[in-house]
Amino acid sequence: MPVGRVTRGTTGVNRLRRVDRYLAALPQLRAVASPLVVDLGYGARPWTTLELADRLRSVAPRVRVLGLEIDPERVAEALPSAASGVDFALGGFEVPTPGGERPLLIRAMNVLRQYEEAEVPAAWTRTASRLAPDGLLVDGTCDELGRICSWVDVAPDGSPVRFTISLRLAGLESPSVVAERLPKALIHRNVPGERVHDLLAALETAWVRAAPLSVYGPVQRFTAAVDAIRAQGVPVQGGRARWRLGELTVPWSVVAPA
Repeated sequence: MPVGRVTRGTTGVNRLRRVDRYLAALPQLRAVASPLVVDLGYGARPWTTLELADRLRSVAPRVRVLGLEIDPERVAEALPSAASGVDFALGGFEVPTPGGERPLLIRAMNVLRQYEEAEVPAAWTRTASRLAPDGLLVDGTCDELGRICSWVDVAPDGSPVRFTISLRLAGLESPSVVAERLPKALIHRNVPGERVHDLLAALETAWVRAAPLSVYGPVQRFTAAVDAIRAQGVPVQGGRARWRLGELTVPWSVVAPA
């Protein structure tokens, strides 16, 4: 039997474009001839699985994407959309794959949001145990339009590695809006005394101080804010090319619950 609970299934075209862009930039995809990627809990419609395959093919032409859902009716509805390199099957946190193949990446967006925080470590461990040795589980949350996102990279042993926020900069009033879309492991930790609260507060302060740069556009303002928190000692990863997309990635230790 599939392991897990049925999600609300809410999805939409182009909703997961930000995390897909992040996945496409991972070096693992370029190191494997025909990687297997799992879209865990794709929802009531198969759109995001199909989009994931299209986006990853730009860097890994022979990628194979498997959409897994715990709801048999959703799987039945998705199967007619299966195509070369894209398939759908019944499954949950046990991540069943053809022949037991270990996937390079597992994307699990908006899956753990309905769970309790205490259930997250076990879900990470069980799901990530199915990964290839250099694989990653990406567990995250986003808003309905995909403009506000955050996620955690989890290693095959179930340990969190990195935390990323990704924001649509056009029209952004405050980066702290991501507080509403933090992964389940962090969303209840955004309170004084917790590291994720300190990170978001520092980014918000830097964003406010960079307000004069808004005349040049939100990209310049956001990159200046990231530069400012780096100068304060926050070990921001990646470079300006990622920051200009509204992305901020830090080691898990920066936000790990106290």
